[in-house]
Amino acid sequence: MLITVLFSILVSSVIATEKDIALPRLNNTKAAEAFIDSAEVVVIGFLEGEESHGYQELVAAAKRVDSVSVAICTVKEVWADYSVSSDTITLFRKADNHQENLDIAEAKKVEADGLVNFITINEVRYLTEYNQVTAVGLFNSEVKSHLLLFANRGTKQYTELQKKLRALAPEFTGKFLFVLINGAVKSNLRSLGYFGITSQDLPRVGIYDGLSDMKWLLPEGEISTERVQEFCQSFLRGELKEVKQAGAEPKTEL
Repeated sequence: MLITVLFSILVSSVIATEKDIALPRLNNTKAAEAFIDSAEVVVIGFLEGEESHGYQELVAAAKRVDSVSVAICTVKEVWADYSVSSDTITLFRKADNHQENLDIAEAKKVEADGLVNFITINEVRYLTEYNQVTAVGLFNSEVKSHLLLFANRGTKQYTELQKKLRALAPEFTGKFLFVLINGAVKSNLRSLGYFGITSQDLPRVGIYDGLSDMKWLLPEGEISTERVQEFCQSFLRGELKEVKQAGAEPKTEL
């Protein structure tokens, strides 16, 4: 009797664990829309079911990238709403209203490591911290103008400005990507030098235009929401093209 009870408890525990790692299911377009709208970045596996090629790998990747919510949709009528016709893992992000598709229907091999890379590279947010991984997603975006916050992590200003610019970023969706560059990181010194500043000069705000390969710094002073807002607007109005550029001669990348 005791063995039976213990066996039942063990089986229940295994079932519970399996349920815990199961991905949420989106059964209609309304549910998919709500899920996509629930966060800055989400991933949906448009897969036929849990036996589909790539499902288990997606579950494993979701456990490793806990900053991004992941769900599954097996309803093909919903797939059509997102122009998906075969098994695809799709990342949705608000910062540039972008949908990044990874077609796995024809892939011979799908690995969790590859899916983790796909998610982390494309995890562009309203305020994205610049590093070697996020640089790929930032420069691959169709939005080529970047509002840059140069600040040293660990300072009071760093945290305050982070919150301030993250709150402002949605106003410029599709026009700017807001990027945070930590001046305390040695590998970012090249980016600072490109704008003619050092970590001792921070915090500063700049604009980099990938289309014209031009760059400008917000004049020194308080970094207020209003000043940054007007700085962005002046670029959009074309007024900065008459203003002297910051730092060194233009280059093709930060």
